Amino acid sequence: MNFALTDQQQQIRDEVAKLCARFDETYWLERDRTATFPEAFFAAMAEGNWLGIAMPEEYGGAGLGITEAAILMQTVAESGACMSGASAIHLNIFGLNPVVVSGTETQKRRMLPPVVAGRDKACFGVTEPNAGLNTTQISTRADRRGDRYMINGTKIWTSTAQVANKILLLARTTPLDRVQRHSHGLTLFYTTLDRAHAEVRLIHKMGRHAVDSNMVFFEDMEVPEEDRIGEEGEGFRTLLHGLNPERVLVAAEAIGIGHAGLARASRYARERVVFGRPIGQNQGIQHPLAKCWAELEAARLMVMKAAWLYDQGLPCGAEANAAKYLAGEAGFRACEQAVMTHGGMGYAQEYHVERYLRESLIPRIAPVSPQLILSYLAERVLDLPKSY
Repeated sequence: MNFALTDQQQQIRDEVAKLCARFDETYWLERDRTATFPEAFFAAMAEGNWLGIAMPEEYGGAGLGITEAAILMQTVAESGACMSGASAIHLNIFGLNPVVVSGTETQKRRMLPPVVAGRDKACFGVTEPNAGLNTTQISTRADRRGDRYMINGTKIWTSTAQVANKILLLARTTPLDRVQRHSHGLTLFYTTLDRAHAEVRLIHKMGRHAVDSNMVFFEDMEVPEEDRIGEEGEGFRTLLHGLNPERVLVAAEAIGIGHAGLARASRYARERVVFGRPIGQNQGIQHPLAKCWAELEAARLMVMKAAWLYDQGLPCGAEANAAKYLAGEAGFRACEQAVMTHGGMGYAQEYHVERYLRESLIPRIAPVSPQLILSYLAERVLDLPKSY
């Protein structure tokens, strides 16, 4: 077993880090303060051909795997961009994986190149106010009218909908009371976000102000049949091709944020002198930071295992969920300890760790809660009775 990055993977990390260095902490603090989408960063990532790292070469991508995408996303978050940088490119990196797996050749050639090139920005319309994590209970409807579908309903926590021109949308085409299994009757679409029939309403939130979160209200939004991904009624199964990669990438981002916090805390602990000695000389400072490093490294290894399994076409549901759980917890604890190491200055924006802490809560909570992950692992790995 070899846990080292390959030469190609190390080169990816080095080149992405070099690009991210052009966007320093001041840039991200200003994006956070003004709640402004990082257009310059997004454009630079597109120009560097990084948005298509996991997309097939024939559609403009690099043809690499989720492993390489995870390395990229960890590096972005670790640069100090945190979730503001990662979420800005997140959907372009992995979101159209269902199209890669289930789309027709015509769809792939039409849909993938603009996302890889950064000409299209995509958002993700799945979660609903009354369904939460119980995706099979969504009520947004897609009623067929000849060769088109009419979308009516509401989505919530739709990131980048303020700036996106496309949406990957899950809607119910068969009423819940007419399907044999709750996961049936859902259909996936990738289509234009028609703002004449989709009201996007901003959600004001704790952190990651640079990347918007929204409620989206659909009223008779038309979607052509050619924008349907996969078979009608099989959208939930089609969507699963994006869920495990999402967990892996979110986990990588959490690790990146944790390491960013750890680096700042360690530097501060070396430089801050109290009672005639650096505070980092005290074990009360050393031990919590060392523990955070160990937890982050353990979580990273699980991320790499889950990514490798996915890239090999092997089952990875348990590992992807475990990676997201471990990384989410470890990233949060590292950022929390970074604030505590700074003491009162950890509360000041100029030291950045307060922003890290706010943003570290995102991969801890989303896209699936730690409690639901533990329930999933108990059921699928430990063979315990389903609790929900």
